[in-house]
Formats: sequence, C-alpha cells, structure tokens
Amino acid sequence: MSGHSKWHSIKHKKAKVDAARGRVFTKIIKELTVAARIGGADPNANPRLRVAIAQAKSVNMPAKNIDNAIKKGTGELPGVVYEDVSYEGYGPGGVAVFIEAVTDNKNRTVAEIRHLFGKYGGSLGESGSVAWMFERKGLITVPKDKYTEDELLEIALECGAEDMTGDGDFYEIYTAYEDFQQVRSALEEHSVIMENAELTMIPKNTVKLQGKPAEQLMKFMELLDEHDDVQNVYANFDIDDQEMERILSE
Repeated sequence: MSGHSKWHSIKHKKAKVDAARGRVFTKIIKELTVAARIGGADPNANPRLRVAIAQAKSVNMPAKNIDNAIKKGTGELPGVVYEDVSYEGYGPGGVAVFIEAVTDNKNRTVAEIRHLFGKYGGSLGESGSVAWMFERKGLITVPKDKYTEDELLEIALECGAEDMTGDGDFYEIYTAYEDFQQVRSALEEHSVIMENAELTMIPKNTVKLQGKPAEQLMKFMELLDEHDDVQNVYANFDIDDQEMERILSE
C-alpha cells in the first residue's frame, strides 16, 4: 500500500474526530460557499456543490448549516467572500506536494504556507511545478465487510469505474475525473454503501521515505491538513505500513 493511499485513509479517520471540534465543519462550510458562488445553488446542476453536500452529510453537519453556507455563496445571506487558491512545492525528502485551499486573504495564506514549507526543509514552488505529477480522479471508498472483492469489482466495472483496489478496511474504487458523478450515481442505484466519495489527485509515481525524512513529512502533512484554509493536500510519497504505524504511534 502506498503512503499516499495510507495518508488518505488516516485523513478521513481524523476528519471524523476533528468534526467534533468543528474544524471539518469550517472547511466544508467554506467549500459549500465557494461551490455555490461559482456554480449556483442547485446541486443537480453543480457537481462540485453536490460533492460538498455529500461531505457535509457524512460528518453529520446540520441541514441548516448547509443551507446557510449555500445562501452565503449565492449572496442570499451576507458572508465572507472566499476564493480558491492552490500551492505547489517540495516537502521533506523531495516529495511533491499539491495543496488546494479556500481563503478570504491570499497574502496571509501564502505567507503561512510558505513558512510551513520552509520550517520542514521544503520550498514553495511556482504554479505548475508539481501539478503535472498528479492525475485528477474520482475516488469512492466502500467498507470491505459489505461485499466480496469479486462481487464489488463486477458492480464497479459495470458502473463505469476504471479500477478498484483494497486498502485496509475499505475498497477504493477509482473513476475518470469526468465520470465520477455518473459512476457514483450508478453505484447508488445498485444500493452500494459508500463510506466516502470525492474528487482527488493521484500521484503518477512515488518517492520512498523512511526514518527522519518520513517523520518530518508526516508532521508537515498534519500541520498542512490542520490549517484552516487548506481543503486538500496531495503528495507523492511512499512510506511502508510498519514505518507509518511507528511514526503515528510516537
């Protein structure tokens, strides 16, 4: 299992804990607001908003919070104006890092992100410096205890998925970026129980890390993920399971 995939699983387990403290709510509210401002309030005509609403429901966000965030995005309610930004660079061990963020102050956010890169021996790069190392994909996770691998793979391929792998307690179903909503809807029609469904970025190749660089990268990833403006962090690292467990247990 690649470190990137392992981090993805850790991030979602962590999100459920963070939800109790409101951090995840804050990030999802920002995403709902921006999605509604850019594409409108109708989730049927706005794929990005549809994904954001699903994420909000997955952490049990109250319907009123969702509705208010959407109305702030469309201007029906007053609110802060957020905008999308992305940052690219190299972190500990030469790992490529791509960050998606939503902010109301780009100068503040870029200064804070640059500081984190520098603190851990990395460097913030220019736009396009590492984006080419990743592919945009749809990712849907399904609990393993609900289906056999062969059973779910047959359903997934029938629904238009590209590939499926096993990751810990979950199967990971991958789709082409443009086919994500279609595959997700088809799986719903087959009554497939999904733990999570999102658009993501998958590295084309990975950098193997261990020891001190691996420890530094994990700390760097955690701090980025905890930053209020950061929505998603993608990196092309590979840390083996045993090393990852050691680092996370310290």
